[in-house]
Amino acid sequence: MRLELLLPVLAALLATALPTPPPATPSPSPALADAWPVGSRPKVVRAWDPPSTSYGAGHRGVDLAAPPGSAVRAVAPGRIAFAGRVAGRGVVSVELDGTGDPPLRTTYEPVRASLKKGDEVGANDVVGTMELPTGHCPGSCLHWGLLRARTYLDPLSLLPPWLLHRGQSRLLPVTTGGEDRR
Repeated sequence: MRLELLLPVLAALLATALPTPPPATPSPSPALADAWPVGSRPKVVRAWDPPSTSYGAGHRGVDLAAPPGSAVRAVAPGRIAFAGRVAGRGVVSVELDGTGDPPLRTTYEPVRASLKKGDEVGANDVVGTMELPTGHCPGSCLHWGLLRARTYLDPLSLLPPWLLHRGQSRLLPVTTGGEDRR
């Protein structure tokens, strides 16, 4: 075989034999919130625990401690996709603006809705108030969920790191008269 023909054949064989790295996938949910849905830094009573299968056991959201009557806020701008009762609990769902196709959707329960389906909401707008505990948590809590289509995601991923964790304190140099005296 001539060398001109052999090189392209070898290159093609190597290309099919070597594993190709998977394409980079975008983060399933970008940090687009700048506040918690309840309170300023609520206690996470129960964390997100994704199921191993579609119908498996797990926790498809996070539970945030919040007393009945607390204001529940949209974490990002969007539109009310659902406001009503499901299995006796008040549920509000917000389809988030600019989050792709299908868009991200946040859910909040147990919440007495103050808006109706189709209403537009801004980040931090009140969507309802906490109802009485339902037995989902040991005390009163907001169950906050996040979905893209039928796939559940961790709603805490919507929050930026500075809001999730308190950073360490930093001491800065003392300056006087514009000059640094170290």
